[in-house]
Amino acid sequence: MNRQALIEQLSEDILTYVMHGSFPDDYLATEIKPEALDERFYDYEKLIRLHFILDPEVVSFVESLPGRIRSIKTQTKRVTKESRGGLDGRINWGKTIKRRHSRNPGDRSLFVCENRSENYDIDENVVLKRLLALIYSTIDECEEYLRRDYEWVTERWKESEDLVETMREIFERNVHVTRIREPEVYEPTPRMVQRATESRNEIYRDASRLFRRYQRTLEGDETAIRDLLHRTTITPDDDETLFELFVLFRYVEAIEELRNGTFRLRTIESDSQEVAKLVDDDAEISIYHDNSARDRGLSFLSDVPEKDPGTLSRTEFVEREARIVTDEYFIDQSLRTTTGRPDVIVLEVQSGSNIEYLITEVKYSSRSETVRQGIRETLEYLAFLREEGDLVHGEKDYFGSGWNGVLVVQDIDQQETASLEEQRSIRILQASELESQLSTVLEKVV
Repeated sequence: MNRQALIEQLSEDILTYVMHGSFPDDYLATEIKPEALDERFYDYEKLIRLHFILDPEVVSFVESLPGRIRSIKTQTKRVTKESRGGLDGRINWGKTIKRRHSRNPGDRSLFVCENRSENYDIDENVVLKRLLALIYSTIDECEEYLRRDYEWVTERWKESEDLVETMREIFERNVHVTRIREPEVYEPTPRMVQRATESRNEIYRDASRLFRRYQRTLEGDETAIRDLLHRTTITPDDDETLFELFVLFRYVEAIEELRNGTFRLRTIESDSQEVAKLVDDDAEISIYHDNSARDRGLSFLSDVPEKDPGTLSRTEFVEREARIVTDEYFIDQSLRTTTGRPDVIVLEVQSGSNIEYLITEVKYSSRSETVRQGIRETLEYLAFLREEGDLVHGEKDYFGSGWNGVLVVQDIDQQETASLEEQRSIRILQASELESQLSTVLEKVV
């Protein structure tokens, strides 16, 4: 399964789960944001805004602003003003005489004057102002990244050296833009956007098209999401993470189908460590990704430190010594004894105290060396799986039932592989087999 196919599937998953509110969008934002971004962009809407300004068409729109902003429309209106002892504009004698007569006929110092003024607050300008405000505020949040040499920025904003300052100058000091009122929270309304869409002026048509694209993405429009994925590098920096997300969504999909639609998929609260929790009357299934199970009390430490050094094999002694050297070298406690972690953990909490685990390792490769490495790591995770420090699997079943560990790899072409029933200790699934065979694995543990 290549990157293009993964992106296509991920866009469908975002539409199905995330944008319909059944999967935590803050978690997805964490996974798909470029590695250089900090915690401010864990929020999905902020991440969409970041990638919106990276859209080449948005960049082109900003580049063309200096030459087009002078062409924005205004409406001319007459402003009537009463004055005494001086003139402020053209005298309206009819209104002046009436005003004097109604107040003081002998008062010759009173005049009613009229002035023509330009009104910038037309519908099309409100749409334009909202779009510019969206770009401006996002640039403000992203300035440190726009100024650095990141590939996903360099290809766009940094090609034009002063483009950020150009945008700021226009929004903060351009006389035409500053005269447009600030849009209300509910604006632009659909009618305003339609007016801009139908305008003869190209700047309004472009502004409405870009703003509508942004709105459709936030609302979960399938085409808009797919377009964003393709155009603005919203996918992870590495294909491995993309593949892990693909596997994660396949688990959610398979568990829902296994329970015949009776499961209720709960969106996890932002301060929770689970990625998703699926609940029915018989069980709870919590899904963890990467190191998110750390607060659950799960670890994967071997039993070598617990053994008598005199009984260790040469391999075990090397492991013991490496751990001691690491602990003595790093002063920071967080950098000392660490534990490897699988990519996906599926945890089932059944009725009573019975708990069953399904450990999944993901390798975005079909190379035999990588597959062998994945097999070894998955077996180690099962053998050394601990809950609150205690080994989960006993002396006679290091690897559980044989269905408690799954290794997912890329599709292996032109090589014969064993069926699920023929495999032992763990189950190995290729990417294309997930949809048809993952449910068979889940039935053994769920």
